[in-house]
Amino acid sequence: MGIEAMSRGAGMVHFVESSKRAAELIKQNLASLEIATGFQILKQDSIRALRGLESGGATVDFVFLDPPFDMENAYRQTLETLSQSRLLKRESLVIAEHQKKFDPGEAFESLRRYRKLVQGDAALSFYRLVWAG
Repeated sequence: MGIEAMSRGAGMVHFVESSKRAAELIKQNLASLEIATGFQILKQDSIRALRGLESGGATVDFVFLDPPFDMENAYRQTLETLSQSRLLKRESLVIAEHQKKFDPGEAFESLRRYRKLVQGDAALSFYRLVWAG
């Protein structure tokens, strides 16, 4: 998804991958496409990466979550962390890809699901911040 975002004009893409092998594959794919700038590969778990980006003052327009489907806790922990994070702006979108039979949750503090799209065995849940007032 990150490479697709870059091809569509994303200014910066942060790839977060805890698997060293998968991170290396991302790096190889970017090199094969001759993409040398506009990205950062963070070889760490999602919570640590989000906290690091936040402490560096980053904000994001989109977050795409796609942990291995069997890591159901990772969805909830990441969505909970994002709901409390300064990374998200009012117009930011969070998209979580997950198994159709698993529901990551409707709401995490001010982060609320507003759409769920099911296709085959997979689903996409779309979240955005809901502001009080």
